[in-house]
Amino acid sequence: QVQLVESGGGLVQAGGSLRLSCAASGLIFRNYAMGWFRQAPGKEREYVAVISWSGYPTYYADSAKGRFTISRDNAKTTVFLQMNSLKPEDTAIYSCAASRAGGAPTISGLYDYWGQGTQVTVSS
Repeated sequence: QVQLVESGGGLVQAGGSLRLSCAASGLIFRNYAMGWFRQAPGKEREYVAVISWSGYPTYYADSAKGRFTISRDNAKTTVFLQMNSLKPEDTAIYSCAASRAGGAPTISGLYDYWGQGTQVTVSS
């Protein structure tokens, strides 16, 4: 059974930082591209950052460029999202996902497995 378990969310003031982790089990982690997506209340889910099985390439949504960094540790079957300079508009539920598609897909429909998500709230 595949499980993706996110952690590291919470409440932070604008300008602060958080580091999200997603621990994967039940799959051959190095065979999967990994992505972070988010969904704010009343909005559609959007991709934040994705990373290929090898760690390169990575892609970021315009809203995340320069502030967020995605990385992975294949030995620990974990993917990370370092978020700096957080803004109130970053408030959302952040979910990680795993994809067998090649490269680093940015389309959520190409992801096979999803975690339950972790809440990130940024206060102004």
